[in-house]
Amino acid sequence: QVQVAESGGGSVQAGGSLSLSCAVSGLASEAYFAGWFRQASGEEREGVAAISASGDSTYYVDSVKGRFTISRDNARNKVSLQMNDVKPEDTAMYYCAAIYIGPWARAQSWRYWGQGSQVSVDS
Repeated sequence: QVQVAESGGGSVQAGGSLSLSCAVSGLASEAYFAGWFRQASGEEREGVAAISASGDSTYYVDSVKGRFTISRDNARNKVSLQMNDVKPEDTAMYYCAAIYIGPWARAQSWRYWGQGSQVSVDS
């Protein structure tokens, strides 16, 4: 059984930093792409970043390029999202996902999801 669990959300001031972590079980650590999505209140779920199984390739939505960094530790089967210089518009529920078929930024492409972790950025 595959399980995906996020941790590390919370409140932060604009311009600050926050790190999210995702623990995956039930999948071999180097056998799946992983991604982070976010969903603000009343909005559709948006792809934020994705990382290849080896960690060699990363992908970002334009709005977070240069500020967010996705990484993975395959020895621990964990995926992280480092968020720097956060902005109020980054406020959302953040979700970790594993395994996709189709465009990475499309939520419907992903198979396994965590329950989400709330990030709130105060201006």
